[in-house]
Amino acid sequence: MRSPRPYAPQAGPGAQSLTERRKAATQLDIARAACELFAEHGPDGTTAEDIAHRAGVALRTFYRYFRNKQEAVAPLLAGGGDAWRALLAEEDPGTPLAEALERAVTRSLSDLQTIEEGLEVTRGLLRAATTDEALRTVWYRVNQDSEERLVPVIARLAGEDADALAVRLLAAAATDAIRVALELWATTDAPVSGPGSPPELAVRCLRDLTGSMPLLQGVRGTAPTSP
Repeated sequence: MRSPRPYAPQAGPGAQSLTERRKAATQLDIARAACELFAEHGPDGTTAEDIAHRAGVALRTFYRYFRNKQEAVAPLLAGGGDAWRALLAEEDPGTPLAEALERAVTRSLSDLQTIEEGLEVTRGLLRAATTDEALRTVWYRVNQDSEERLVPVIARLAGEDADALAVRLLAAAATDAIRVALELWATTDAPVSGPGSPPELAVRCLRDLTGSMPLLQGVRGTAPTSP
């Protein structure tokens, strides 16, 4: 099995120190190993020792970064949120928020070259999470972190006069739209593009959850179609 690749965008020059980049690389190596072993043996059949051995690190190194084996997959699960927030941040202030959100969501879930494998890994982890409470906790925490990081991105696009509560609610709804879409998709064998795919489901959820929000009143454009 090939090692799953994260699909978060690369950080810009100077964004991280060499030490931080090495730490992030080690965490991703451990996360890839955990995903491989969960796919092969399930969370119950995998130990922290197994993950450390597969990643080529000492067990103490594993516990330096993660409290338990389920926590080890967090860097890969967080990659999708990092990617779509970065795409949303590229939008110009004043762009209709509905259009900006749909465009960023669709782009982040439709770049097959970089995210197809990541989505399949996510599907496997979400299926395993239905019977693993600790893994579900990691998934919900990753989404909560993503929501909190989304708030300043939306606030910048909405403008300095935007109501803080409206911004916070939109960040929550947008995050939940993607979460629900991925959870539903994971229960099916639908492909990563086309009908029933993550980008198609995410836009549907986004429109249903945010359609009446004050920040999005105005002209809603047509989201790009997934390839």
